[in-house]
Amino acid sequence: MASDRLKPLVIAALFTAVIAVATIAIPIPLPGSGYANPGDALVIVAGCLLSPFWGSMAAGLGSMLADILLGSAAYAPATMLIKGLMAALAGFIFRRFAKKRINRMLLIICTAFMAEVVMVTGYFLYESFLFNQVIASLNLIGNIVQGLVGITLSAMLLPMLLNSKPIMNLLGLGGDR
Repeated sequence: MASDRLKPLVIAALFTAVIAVATIAIPIPLPGSGYANPGDALVIVAGCLLSPFWGSMAAGLGSMLADILLGSAAYAPATMLIKGLMAALAGFIFRRFAKKRINRMLLIICTAFMAEVVMVTGYFLYESFLFNQVIASLNLIGNIVQGLVGITLSAMLLPMLLNSKPIMNLLGLGGDR
């Protein structure tokens, strides 16, 4: 049925918009460059709740759009790739281990940690290329803080969403995760 094929696209588009708005709405400036925001947590959530493909599309596009709208267009291409990889990795890890006998909170925290390692590493490499390694190194602290915010917020948000039967049914996951 056409609506079954369209549903993932529509949900990914909604996640794209929510990620962009969450990133723009509450930017918290960090030492060096960059900012912490709820968008990183939603990148991880998108990866875990959507398929790795749709999660990465929503995360990459939503985060890239936020960079452009916040005046950081130089970061937009890297952000698209980095946030997309974060969501894809989160999706792969979470789906791979969700049905195992692993404490769900531990799984969420480990998943979010691995995704944020991608973010910190990705921006370090991009800033080393764009500027130099000294500037990239100075921005590491801010990126690590941004990652810790993302881990913390996703660890608070994801369990609530996973326990919401209406949300899980909407996503086609039936609430049995």
